[in-house]
Amino acid sequence: MEELRTRLFDRMRFYRKQCPYCKHYFWTLNKDQESCGDQPCTPYLFIGNPPGKFRPESIRDVRERFLNFFERHGHVRIKRYPVVARWRTDVYLVGASIYDFQPWVTEGIVPPPANPLTLSQPSIRFTDIDKVGRSGRHLTGFEMMAHHAFNYPDKYIYWIDETVEYAHEFFTKELGLKDHEITYKENIWEGGGNAGECLEVLVSGLEIATLVFMHYRTVNGKYVEMPMKIVDTGYGLERIYWLLTGKPTVYDAVFGPFIEKLRSKLGLPKPSNEMLMHMATYFGQLDPEVTSIEKAYEYISSKVGMDVNEVRNILKAQETLYILSDHGRTLSWMMADGVIPSNSGVGYLGRLLLRRMLRSMYVAGIEMPLTEVMDMELEFLRDDYPEVYEERQTILELVDLEERKFKELLRQAPGIIDRVIRDRERRTGKRELTVDDLIMLYDSQGLPPEVVREVASSRLGLSVVVPDDFYSRLAARYQRQVGEEKPKVDVNPVEVQDLPQTRELFYENMRLFQFNAKVLRVIRGKYVVLDQTAFYPEGGGQVADHGVIRHSRGEARVIDVQRVGPVIVHVIEGEPPMEGETVEGIVDATRRLDLMRMHTATHILLQSIRRVLGRHVWQAGAEKNVPFSRLDVTHYKLPSRDEIRKIEELANQMVVANYPVIIRWLGRTDAESKFGVYIYQGGAVPGAKLRIVQVGPDDNPYDVEACGGMHVGSTGEIGMIKIVKVEKIQEGVVRFIFTTGRHALNYTESLEDSINEVSELIGKGREDVVKGVKELLSDVSKMEGRIKALTRKAIKGDIAEAMGRETAINGVGFTYMEYENEDRNYIQEFAKEYLGARPNTVLLIINRVSNGTEYMVYLSPETAKRVSIKELMARLNASVNGKGGGSTTYGQGFAQGRPPVDTLVSTVKSFLSSISSS
Repeated sequence: MEELRTRLFDRMRFYRKQCPYCKHYFWTLNKDQESCGDQPCTPYLFIGNPPGKFRPESIRDVRERFLNFFERHGHVRIKRYPVVARWRTDVYLVGASIYDFQPWVTEGIVPPPANPLTLSQPSIRFTDIDKVGRSGRHLTGFEMMAHHAFNYPDKYIYWIDETVEYAHEFFTKELGLKDHEITYKENIWEGGGNAGECLEVLVSGLEIATLVFMHYRTVNGKYVEMPMKIVDTGYGLERIYWLLTGKPTVYDAVFGPFIEKLRSKLGLPKPSNEMLMHMATYFGQLDPEVTSIEKAYEYISSKVGMDVNEVRNILKAQETLYILSDHGRTLSWMMADGVIPSNSGVGYLGRLLLRRMLRSMYVAGIEMPLTEVMDMELEFLRDDYPEVYEERQTILELVDLEERKFKELLRQAPGIIDRVIRDRERRTGKRELTVDDLIMLYDSQGLPPEVVREVASSRLGLSVVVPDDFYSRLAARYQRQVGEEKPKVDVNPVEVQDLPQTRELFYENMRLFQFNAKVLRVIRGKYVVLDQTAFYPEGGGQVADHGVIRHSRGEARVIDVQRVGPVIVHVIEGEPPMEGETVEGIVDATRRLDLMRMHTATHILLQSIRRVLGRHVWQAGAEKNVPFSRLDVTHYKLPSRDEIRKIEELANQMVVANYPVIIRWLGRTDAESKFGVYIYQGGAVPGAKLRIVQVGPDDNPYDVEACGGMHVGSTGEIGMIKIVKVEKIQEGVVRFIFTTGRHALNYTESLEDSINEVSELIGKGREDVVKGVKELLSDVSKMEGRIKALTRKAIKGDIAEAMGRETAINGVGFTYMEYENEDRNYIQEFAKEYLGARPNTVLLIINRVSNGTEYMVYLSPETAKRVSIKELMARLNASVNGKGGGSTTYGQGFAQGRPPVDTLVSTVKSFLSSISSS
């Protein structure tokens, strides 16, 4: 890569060489240097012997020194972004600092917040999750210190020469490294849809920075030149701090005080620094994807001269401490940014970290609650991440909830695993658990593979092999996939691509309900495209407007409105207009105003929910409709009645205050700088300019979001916000059903009518309805108690009757009972009681119902080993011309009319006579 030959390399007479191991080219001042200086080609040389003159007291010292250096060199320091990339649709989490600016800044659509700029961005990558705790250097969460320059065709900032000079000056002048200690390795970097040549900065066998010169976008696996050239650098804060401290591992450097405090709490022995140095040096050169962990233990034991079992035990204890340290910080970042552990989306990745922490503690036999571990770590992180510590209560609640689920899962694990093994044995004839089974058990049940392996071995006598990269495989399957959204109208974009963009009158005047327009196209007599429209198309969770289009041949009802490519398509019923004519559009004003109230109320309600339940709440979906709307939010439990009341009160206080609803268009960069990524509550919004909806005055807004929907002019127009229902619709998501305005009044009146009706039914006054209902419930409870007592007596009588007619056939008991329209619950309770007393019995139940005859067969699991329900039901069905089937211990069938009892009984007896007596 001749383009990476910089003026610094020429001026200082660097040598360009090729590594004999990895074949990469690199630049060095050492004439005799053979390898590239990276792992695994080069061993660590800094452990116990850190290079440089700068000895930081904390990781903050390194961060500040870096940011101050680049501020002195003309860069503007900007705040770090959240770790959840809500401004993007292709990824869940920020994996590098450049993710903050993709694709809008990198594609030249919007300007960067500063140019050039510098920041230290918390980043998360699950690629090497299985190596965390083992390699000594891998982390799931890390801070990427960076400086970026965005070079436009007409505006040059700086490029390769200056970038390398900045890096060399920082490492030599600021950190005191020697010139010859630094190696620059040539490579290619890809990420987030962009790519470019890069130089990896290596010192003493450790990569500490990557200087990327981004000028490609990746399209279908190919590089396409961009008009912009971007300096995209990443300096590993943790790696640099590790290098300068010379500690055995990155975990000991970054989390040292926390690890020692946790070690003391858990009573774990502390390995010597010499032992850790050997482990980190050799283990860091091994790749679990190439060399198995067990072989790694053997390899290390031979190097340090210790018994392999002793090495394994020490490493396992250390690995647990390291995993808890790294995963705990990453999880804290994610939860503080609104991630709730679940089985889908970014919540899946959060749960992956949490379960890996819990399984590490389980395998190590640690009984301390994970909440205590997390509380200790949050205190440790407090100074560096105060915004994370502010969410301490929510984080600990979430961890406690997940830990309780995990403990219940461990209790159920043997039964779950046994069923999976038996199912595989039945299907394949093999008693085993495959990797696919382990993935299924994790995805469907949440069982970590190490727990499955331990249970299968100790309780079921089965050996299970867990791949060393198991968690990396899981994480790779749960990257965000952006699918094509199915069109909601039967119009191909190709059919309208030649038309000009529809003028959107609804944005020019949200209270314009009548307008004239020219018909540009009529498709298949039911889809109409106008040159301009006041009909709002479905979008942003708001349903489409309805109304009519009046034309020369009559009028057509507008029943739906959708965007297709550059135009807005009106779906009509009735006589279509002619192309080219001018028509009159009339929007259903009452419905539109109702939807405007609903949409503004959604914003107010969402902010009220956040203020009551916590900042972890984010919108997970919404539909603004009439008479009811719904708002789905991320939350880990069903809100209490008191919390719901507070939310409703807070929302209605905003209505009564009659605050203005201000709508303005802002550049994306300006909007993010002013209001943060909270504006993406409704999801990522495309475009260089964003339509910002602000509820409340400029000096103290209540809610601010990027939104394309229709809104009222002031909150007082909403009339009232009434929460109708709150329910948990899936793990980590709570749904609020609500209504507003006249619909809220109608709903309230319907409640009044219901109270009056109940009052009349129970003969109590309105004020005594609750008291009356409680009395009725008390009476019902007493009656249910009497019914249960009578049922028990009846079952005892039926058991005696059935026992009296029981006969033995081929070593199996057989009896039957006949009922008339008997309750199914009673029959099941009777069968359960009877088989509990007489397990070696086939029980036949005949129940005459209004439209025919039901026949049921019950067996105990032991009897089912000899008697096949499937075969017996086939015989019964044939004997009475009925239909039915069954499972292992239960069969059910139905026949028309009233076939004789003797026919059913003799069929069962005949079948039992034919089975083997063994």
